[in-house]
Amino acid sequence: MENFTSEIQCYLDHEVAVLRSLEVEKINQVLNLLLEAFEKERIIYIFGNGGSAATASHYQNDFNKGISEYTQKKFRFCCLNDNVATLMAIANDIGYEEVFRFQLTGKLQPGDLVIAISGSGNSKNVINAVEYAKKEGSIVVGLTGYDGGRLRQIADYSLHAPVNSMQITEDIHMIFDHLMMSVFYKTLCGKEHLGG
Repeated sequence: MENFTSEIQCYLDHEVAVLRSLEVEKINQVLNLLLEAFEKERIIYIFGNGGSAATASHYQNDFNKGISEYTQKKFRFCCLNDNVATLMAIANDIGYEEVFRFQLTGKLQPGDLVIAISGSGNSKNVINAVEYAKKEGSIVVGLTGYDGGRLRQIADYSLHAPVNSMQITEDIHMIFDHLMMSVFYKTLCGKEHLGG
């Protein structure tokens, strides 16, 4: 049997160091944006590529079902990468760089929130959608890693994982989700946590 314990410990140590470096006040600010969108029944558009697409889907699930199961009002997350037919039609007929912006065009309403996820912060289709959302007056939250790229520069609020590792970046982005979910379980649902 191979012994991978040193590699395992190295990864865990690196992740713990990144967790300790996170800016708690920025997470608090985003929690307040989500709470405002919830209270005003605004749509929260979320999207990303690859692993970030899976993360975006997970956020939608955790807020639209996980939290909303226990609240009278409901979160209204809309994950733009969850309709494969729409994505492929836009990519084929218009271009992959437009798969998110096209879906936002003519739909964004005042007060809607946009959450864009890009590990590098430089995904062209993500940036195109963010630039459109900002032009329309929407508030944009960017989830990034590495140096944050363009997304970190132009987002109104940034949840940044300061690490040059896509794996740890994506881990942290999911921790943001579950951390915020757990806060809302307590404050909106009156529950310490949910088992299952």
